[in-house]
Amino acid sequence: MQKMLEELEKRRKAARLGGGERRIEAQHGKGKLTARERLDVLLDPGSFEELDMFVEHRSTDFGMESQKIPGDGVVTGHGTIAGRLVYVFSQDFTVFGGALSGMHAAKICKVMDIALKVGAPVLGLNDSGGARIQEGVDSLAGYADVFQRNVMASGVIPQISMVMGPCAGGAVYSPAMTDFIFMVKDSSYMFVTGPDVVKTVTHETVTQEELGGALTHTQRSGVSDLAFENDVEALLQLRRFVDFLPSSNREKAPIRPTLDPVDRDDASLDTLVPDNPNKPYDIKELILKVVDEGDFFELSPEWAGNIVVGFGRMGGKTVGFVANQPMVLAGCLDIDSARKGARFVRFCDAFNIPIVTFVDVPGFLPGTAQEYGAIIKHGAKLLYAYAEATVPKVTVITRKAYGGAYDVMA
Repeated sequence: MQKMLEELEKRRKAARLGGGERRIEAQHGKGKLTARERLDVLLDPGSFEELDMFVEHRSTDFGMESQKIPGDGVVTGHGTIAGRLVYVFSQDFTVFGGALSGMHAAKICKVMDIALKVGAPVLGLNDSGGARIQEGVDSLAGYADVFQRNVMASGVIPQISMVMGPCAGGAVYSPAMTDFIFMVKDSSYMFVTGPDVVKTVTHETVTQEELGGALTHTQRSGVSDLAFENDVEALLQLRRFVDFLPSSNREKAPIRPTLDPVDRDDASLDTLVPDNPNKPYDIKELILKVVDEGDFFELSPEWAGNIVVGFGRMGGKTVGFVANQPMVLAGCLDIDSARKGARFVRFCDAFNIPIVTFVDVPGFLPGTAQEYGAIIKHGAKLLYAYAEATVPKVTVITRKAYGGAYDVMA
């Protein structure tokens, strides 16, 4: 019996080492944490329960039968954040560059299936070079299985992707189907085709950072909701963010006790909106003064800045905020702001989160670029999202609401 326990501990030690000391040092050298270190930061101390620690790949081609590492490049299981159950998978870049195999995908699918069954959020820490090419179509089929789970879980449990390293090719579509995507500056990348393929096909010379870095996706494409300075900040902010959300569409968001009274007066709001109708003001100041203790978690602050979306609490309960921002494009609605607002409103509706809308909108942004870009269809998405939402909706017009934009802003 003792011999068996010793053998088990030896195997656990091998699994915890992942790709070995040399690769762990290389990971640290890039300023990145390992897959297990990330889970230690993200989850409550001692709460992580690992699943499928000893799973190995089944590939026998290209000499792979002699390269087997327990866990196969992804750490999966469940733990708690502020005492609430979450399911997690953390890809391990030290094992085959985090590349996805059939068994690697099966582990991810298993935690997603369980999370869906019990009604708990799924948090994915992505750090992967893409499909494991030695497995050919098996790895692609693995991606398809993960995508299927993303679709099944959509609107049922919150899904959050934290991209903490490369995420290329087919790997980007799973984060794209989750509810929120966060990235880490200078270490995470997302693109469908890499710089070398782009150069070959279109003759454009572009760096990884320019093509799919955190700043590109938070400022230009809007693919990512937020970018953080390093792994530790990203994981601590993810803990804070999860606390705003319900565990599933069958539950309410947690109520957090607050010392901030609901009938608090704030005289500064009397002078926030200027007398001059052409003068801008910062709508975020209004939101920060309305929410409990000034705690507002804004999403996509650097993309489509003419609309502000995010979560705060009122009376200890989570509320989704949507607001026109007069400081950017005078608060006009355009294609990007309509898409950003619509996606946020639909998430709030799916998870029973009331929506407060602060309106100060002069109308839709005019111009050929907007019309050719299908502003009619994209603007309708925000209108549709609000009309479809069955959660409580409170709309406050802070200064003006003109034309069709009056209707579109709830």
